[in-house]
Amino acid sequence: MNRFRFVDGHIATGDGLLSDAEICVEFGRIAAIRPLRDKSGAVDLAGGWVLPGFIDVQVNGGGGVLFNDHISVDGIAAIGTAHARFGTTGFLPTLISGEPDKIAAALDAADAAIAAGIPAVLGVHIEGPVLNSARKGIHDASRFRRLDPALLELLVRPRRGRVVVTLAPEMVAIDEIRTLVAAGVIVSAGHSEADYDTARAAFDAGVSGVTHLFNAMPPLRQREPGMVGAALEDPRPWCGLIVDDVHVSRPVLRLAMRARPFERMMLVTDAMPSVGANVTHFMLQGHHIDVRDGRCVHADGTLAGSNLDMATAVAKSVEVFGLAPDRVTALASANPAAFLGLSHERGVLAAGQRADWVILDADLKPLDTHIADRTIAI
Repeated sequence: MNRFRFVDGHIATGDGLLSDAEICVEFGRIAAIRPLRDKSGAVDLAGGWVLPGFIDVQVNGGGGVLFNDHISVDGIAAIGTAHARFGTTGFLPTLISGEPDKIAAALDAADAAIAAGIPAVLGVHIEGPVLNSARKGIHDASRFRRLDPALLELLVRPRRGRVVVTLAPEMVAIDEIRTLVAAGVIVSAGHSEADYDTARAAFDAGVSGVTHLFNAMPPLRQREPGMVGAALEDPRPWCGLIVDDVHVSRPVLRLAMRARPFERMMLVTDAMPSVGANVTHFMLQGHHIDVRDGRCVHADGTLAGSNLDMATAVAKSVEVFGLAPDRVTALASANPAAFLGLSHERGVLAAGQRADWVILDADLKPLDTHIADRTIAI
């Protein structure tokens, strides 16, 4: 059994905060967490934090690698390594509106990465191509398509990890949503022009997520609440928020948090290859994307994902919402774990859970990431 000892900080356990604690780990899982009385040899946190490892359900790239261009075990590993430096201990590599052969390859690559024991990969997120061209964002609308029987059959095949599919509810039949959900696919609504009634019908059919709430969907209007209004009113779906001071303004973020159940909100990065890499531009489906002023942007001003890492999202959320880090961390750990149906093994620091955590300094900068039985150098 390995013992990790911490003093003079804040250890956010499932039972509350401890200032000094010992985390006992056996076979990659937490065997016990107990208050520390003998402080000899312990890591001095100097006012820092030990938080549950972050879980990011929307990661397009990192470390100079774009998943769309590197659909492989090596590509997934490189992306995971880049994000682990920022406290992410679980993630879904995300494919941006690919053709059916690329979707098949992405699903297979995630299976292979899990089988190979690549740290942190939990499955795959297929974002598109069943989207609405009116809300395409940076996606290439020429790749958009209907959910035909062949694509549906591909998406419902059993997989090793979780499969999240983002689609526009107005572009599919309700029975198709039910078929996906019945097969264990986690369906999220996004890049959509759905009106309020269509969105609510989709939630009734089993759509359990809203992909980057507010972005790539019509704004809330007094007589046209649309997807945003449905999501704010309905307590059932988990809603992803990109907290980077670019995608959504701080007042709107605070309003959303007040309107919805806290446990159904989660942070996502929508990260691009620039995260964890010293790059000033990259290519996305033939588009030149510049990385400047903390954003990834096309020449026409369209945002292309983000230059955001999860540690920064957590730190910004502490500022935006006025909450303590141990409360905010649920947005990046327990809540996305619940969305993925993984609360039984991830999302909190408690006995029986995977030994996944991140150490942040007193300014919430990442210092160390631990995934099961390995420590990731930062």
